Amino acid sequence: MNKFERLFGLRGEAKLRYFDGEFQVLIPGDFVRCAVSGEPIALADLRYWSVELQEAYASATIAFARHRGLTERRPRR
Repeated sequence: MNKFERLFGLRGEAKLRYFDGEFQVLIPGDFVRCAVSGEPIALADLRYWSVELQEAYASATIAFARHRGLTERRPRR
């Protein structure tokens, strides 16, 4: 933690556990990183994540592309 983080109360990156429709804060912080782009996402703005992969996404477009990329790799039954 640097002096600016202490002055302004910034806590850095949070660690979360993702569930259907909600998440649990494991390590407090102000943001998480998008699993695809690396872009920081404020916890108040976090709307898209994967419960299965336990990762966050910055937008619906990124979440859909990630899901589509994973399902295309899986063998069909």
